[in-house]
Amino acid sequence: MLLLALNKPFNVVCQFRPHADDITLARFIDEPNVHPAGRLDKDSEGLLLLTDSGPLQHLITQPRHKQPKGYWVQVEGIPTEAELAKLRHGVMLKDGPTLPADVMRIKPPTVWERDPPIRERKSIPTSWLDITIYEGRNRQVRRMTAAMGFPTLRLIRYRIGSWYLNDLKPGESEQRTVPPALKQQLKEQAEK
Repeated sequence: MLLLALNKPFNVVCQFRPHADDITLARFIDEPNVHPAGRLDKDSEGLLLLTDSGPLQHLITQPRHKQPKGYWVQVEGIPTEAELAKLRHGVMLKDGPTLPADVMRIKPPTVWERDPPIRERKSIPTSWLDITIYEGRNRQVRRMTAAMGFPTLRLIRYRIGSWYLNDLKPGESEQRTVPPALKQQLKEQAEK
């Protein structure tokens, strides 16, 4: 069972087959038979897990297994504690309420420069949030911050379950291990 962690760069589509004029994962991963365990939008960056195991892919991606996903999020504006509390209780989106999220304001993380850089407006400050969600709807974090009036300018996933981005630079990948608890779950599923 192979498990890879990739720091997906900005502007890369989370698939291997050619996609119009877009850059795909094939530029960074030369391992046959691996597939993304989840997705990151083209305009999002950071940790993407890839595996050659369908059952492991299922355990990582299915909401009922509740793998927490952590993001560093640069937003336009500076949310108050009361506004952050709303995110912590769940936000109403067009497809229904979100589960409560763990949210805190943070200092800007030490990360790589983005190419192209984010758009900045001199008259509107930006701030960074650390947001952990326990579900994975389409563009969920971006929609949550937008619903609160703080559009996301940059989104970097740094965590999925017990796996972290660590020091991987954009486009770099490395092999990772499967924690014993997940190995046990996989074994139990195979025995059913």
